[in-house]
Amino acid sequence: MMSLHDQAGGRKYLTREEHARFLLAADQAPRDVRAFCHTLGWSGCRISEALALTAERIDVATGTITFETLKKRQRGLFRAVPVPPELATMLDLVFGLRGLRGPAAKAPLWSWSRATAWRRVKEVLAAAGIEGAQASPKGLRHAMGVAAVGQGIPLNLVQRWMGHAQLTTTAIYAEAIGEEERSIAARMWQ
Repeated sequence: MMSLHDQAGGRKYLTREEHARFLLAADQAPRDVRAFCHTLGWSGCRISEALALTAERIDVATGTITFETLKKRQRGLFRAVPVPPELATMLDLVFGLRGLRGPAAKAPLWSWSRATAWRRVKEVLAAAGIEGAQASPKGLRHAMGVAAVGQGIPLNLVQRWMGHAQLTTTAIYAEAIGEEERSIAARMWQ
């Protein structure tokens, strides 16, 4: 069963503050690394899904990225994820999305291997001073799930955005201690 904590009790997701530090550190990285890190940080996609991303799957006008869900071991399963307009604009500026046509629009944006992508994300996490179980690309994915549930986004939308086959997988994000739970506990302590 999936858990938001490792076997030693370490948190496997970035907090809001860590997420912000990660994005700030990414802004200091080369353009392609910055764009990759922001894509992971704002979309909640899997690292392999980001590496498979093509220009034709990014709609700059609507701020939507369409990922092929690769975890389900079946080709042709797509999900559209809303992202901040600034991310769509950044991707357009870095890769010239609006000018790409034909085969160039179908080519992956990043030509890195999975290991290289993982290493670049880890370098940005280290530059942000983030260490522990949460300091991984998966920690960014979990951060999106926790943040979405914490902001009251319905679980079925979070499930679709994350590409989960089962709602029970998405429901794990509701177990993170959020602001509302801390507020209730604070009233108890008074």
